[in-house]
Amino acid sequence: MAEGLRERKKRETRQRISDIATGLFLEHGFLTVTIADVAEAADVSVNTVYNYFPAKEDLFFDRSAGVVEQLSRWVRGRDEGESAARAVLRELRAEAEAVSPRIGLMQGYDRFMRVIHEAPPLRSRLWSLQQEIHDHLEATLREETGAPDGDPLPGLIAGQISWIHQTVFVTIGREMVSGRNPDEVSREVLVLLDDIEELLSEKVLNYAVRGAQ
Repeated sequence: MAEGLRERKKRETRQRISDIATGLFLEHGFLTVTIADVAEAADVSVNTVYNYFPAKEDLFFDRSAGVVEQLSRWVRGRDEGESAARAVLRELRAEAEAVSPRIGLMQGYDRFMRVIHEAPPLRSRLWSLQQEIHDHLEATLREETGAPDGDPLPGLIAGQISWIHQTVFVTIGREMVSGRNPDEVSREVLVLLDDIEELLSEKVLNYAVRGAQ
């Protein structure tokens, strides 16, 4: 269905508030900027900001829902004959080869990471997001394989795949903060992914292989 005028205006207002807040956080730091500062800069009321973003951390991690669902989307979209882990490895390789800003391979990403490192509430939220990613993926694997609720394997495999994802992002964040060139980091990430794949057991690499449709 086509997006209605009301929905479009709400989406645009939400995005404008988020963009303005992100700019303030990058310039002044997360702890220094208040919701009132964001409201004033966006020319809206404090209540309007809270209507779109219940917590200050939500302003910074405004795209968290997409991040939480990303691994599950990759797993659900795996090719015939491809396992869950190999699908994620393939997608991460494609992002690295494209020097994609979606995984932090861009100039300016170091500023984003520094804001997180300097703000304990953001570090805490990031940890929570990592747990959400794992739990969402576990539910997806359980659904994709038909595993019963008492089967621990989907959770264990989700932990391994989440580790792949987290290792790549931690590595990129660290290297970009140190001032590295995105193209150089992308090449190193490709080598890292090869090393990661070698460390994974056959049980992980062959879990949830998609059969013929």
